[in-house]
Amino acid sequence: MAGNNVVLDVDNLTTRFDTQDGMVHAVNNVSFQLRQGEFLGVVGESGSGKSVSMLSLLRLIPMPPGIIPSGQAMFDNEDLLLMEIDALRQVRGGRIGFIFQDPMTSLNPVLTVGLQIKETLRLHQGMDDKQAEARALELIELVGIPAAKTRLKNHPHELSGGMRQRVMIAIALACNPEILIADEPTTALDVTIQAQIIEIIHDLREKLDSAVIWITHDLAVIAGLADRVLVMYGGEIVEEALVSELYAKPRHPYTQGLLGSLPRLDERVKLVNIGGQPPSLYQPPDRCSFAPRCPYAHDKCNIDNPALTPISETHSVACWWDTESDRPRYGS
Repeated sequence: MAGNNVVLDVDNLTTRFDTQDGMVHAVNNVSFQLRQGEFLGVVGESGSGKSVSMLSLLRLIPMPPGIIPSGQAMFDNEDLLLMEIDALRQVRGGRIGFIFQDPMTSLNPVLTVGLQIKETLRLHQGMDDKQAEARALELIELVGIPAAKTRLKNHPHELSGGMRQRVMIAIALACNPEILIADEPTTALDVTIQAQIIEIIHDLREKLDSAVIWITHDLAVIAGLADRVLVMYGGEIVEEALVSELYAKPRHPYTQGLLGSLPRLDERVKLVNIGGQPPSLYQPPDRCSFAPRCPYAHDKCNIDNPALTPISETHSVACWWDTESDRPRYGS
């Protein structure tokens, strides 16, 4: 269960990519807090800025063409965006673990699984080879890989997709991180393996009391996992709420569309289709990016971009229309 201590405080994070076709506004003024032991879901369709925002926090985006012109990411009284690169490398993989989306491209194909886990332990924990070997074996068993001793000698291509993802989890958890960021870790896996990976993360989070940021395009995946959810669209957070609140009473039209597109077992309802196309990120964020697809759009939406505004102690929304009362908000 989440505590009151804020372990990560992100304020107005902005990320751009300077390309031949123009400036891509990938992340726009993203702000959120993460508390100790909290499970935070970050959801949205492809291109919404979920992964780029979290990669930007650890400066893992390619620079150039990537630029982080503004923002702050406070972790243990230090700004990750201003930290010396050597100090940041100690944080990455040590105090903040990252599970990447595709383990086949994230793992080194020429090194054994055991060597890759031991490298993390030697670098961040200062272990000798014998200590690292014992800890690597413990980690492989912890993430549910059978015949652990044999698997440590395998190369990534000798393992199934599910096993490779478990190895990535083992590496991310090797140093008992305070924060674990998982970037769509179940996307390429079949449903059975997805459920196993989700269960592993859930159990380990309880044991280690680590805060988790789970990035996904699938609201159904985090329904039973997250404490709180950030919904992203067009590089911005458009809604933030406790998971129970978000599923029971979504207030942003985009969130309503996402939830309406999920099939339900308890009732027969027509699935919602969000019409139109995702926004062009070459467009500066000077208006509501969802307006062209929104059933509630009115004049103000096309000339002014709504800020993420609290509507209760635990719920915030960025929209000029109050979908509950079906009228404009803030005197617009």
